[in-house]
Amino acid sequence: MKQIPNLFTLLNLVFGCLAIRFILQPEPLFLSPGDKGITTGLLMGSFFLLLAAIVDFLDGFVARLFKATSAMGEQLDSLADAVSFGAAPGMILYRLLEMSAADHPHAGIWWGLPALLFPCAGVWRLAKFNLDKEQRYYFKGIPIPAAGLTVASFPVIAYYGTPAINDLVFNPVVLYTAIVIISGLMVSNLPIISLKFKDYTLKANTDKLLLVLITVIAAIFFKWLAVPVVFVAYVIVSLIFKPNKERI
Repeated sequence: MKQIPNLFTLLNLVFGCLAIRFILQPEPLFLSPGDKGITTGLLMGSFFLLLAAIVDFLDGFVARLFKATSAMGEQLDSLADAVSFGAAPGMILYRLLEMSAADHPHAGIWWGLPALLFPCAGVWRLAKFNLDKEQRYYFKGIPIPAAGLTVASFPVIAYYGTPAINDLVFNPVVLYTAIVIISGLMVSNLPIISLKFKDYTLKANTDKLLLVLITVIAAIFFKWLAVPVVFVAYVIVSLIFKPNKERI
């Protein structure tokens, strides 16, 4: 019974591996409303990363349910996250950059290499988290699942978005900028809200409730575009409330 939470965590890794498999598979374009196209593999990759995020969110509950939290489980969680929210989103960025190179005949393999900065930053972030025992009810830097899910939303946004939004997703300048900003936020020491509840008082959870409200409103008005909108809101709300170990 004690290994059930660890097996649940490994399911996160399985979904991450399946995501990479679909992201990198060669196939014809599955055309979206804009001028560019999104492959079915990219859409499937985003779907499996969503499943990985759900499992990652629930594995802590499973561990507490079976009273089986352990140092082994913490290490497995980080290793699975490195694949599902580091390597897999990095491959999404690589594929998007690769596809954007169609408009640039002189682009070489270097065109997509900056995408590898994302998984590197993500693993660095995980190593910092594992060594810093303060990061339990607040984070230093954007957590890798939030960063990975934001990138995973890009193919879905391009597929369901307008031609203008589609062009933005395939714009290499936009992609390079996103890579630098999100990677920089992951390795930064910026105090970031944790969604874990230490207690259930309104005063202690005002920041989390505000973020939930923003998420609901953004989902209603922006649909899939809500994911990067909520990511930005996550950073702004954290800057406003400035979580730290004295306030938890």
